[in-house]
Amino acid sequence: MNRSTVFEIRIICAPTDADRVTHELAAAFRTGEPRTYPARDGRTRVYVTAEVRGPEWPTPEEAYEGAPDIIDALAAVTAIAAGAECFTRLDRAYYLRKAAVLDRIALGDGADWRDDLAAEAAADHFLDVAPAPAPCDPRAYVRQQYARWAATASPDPVR
Repeated sequence: MNRSTVFEIRIICAPTDADRVTHELAAAFRTGEPRTYPARDGRTRVYVTAEVRGPEWPTPEEAYEGAPDIIDALAAVTAIAAGAECFTRLDRAYYLRKAAVLDRIALGDGADWRDDLAAEAAADHFLDVAPAPAPCDPRAYVRQQYARWAATASPDPVR
């Protein structure tokens, strides 16, 4: 579910400016096909449906490229949790890695609705410790953040 806002833009301009204006809008926003009509005064009316450009969301394959296999990833998050004191709030990386491995399990062959529920719950919990609200589907946000984290994480399997 994308949580962005879609809005309609109306531009009244000289007919010779319509292409330039719609091109510039497309650079700033995600836009639909422009609809052009003559204005009463000889100018052109252009209507464009637009959406604020957000970050590009990686596919699961892009986000988890080079990730350890699922068993190793599960072992790593389990080791971190097992080594913590009871009722300790762990760091952001732990919740990210947990949400990512549950997302990978839910995406795998043989996954069912329970796996999806676990992945959704872990992604929602990760959002509770993320620095800002995610502007999209929580699992897409987990994938984006995991890809960024993995690019800078140490090679230690328990990281």
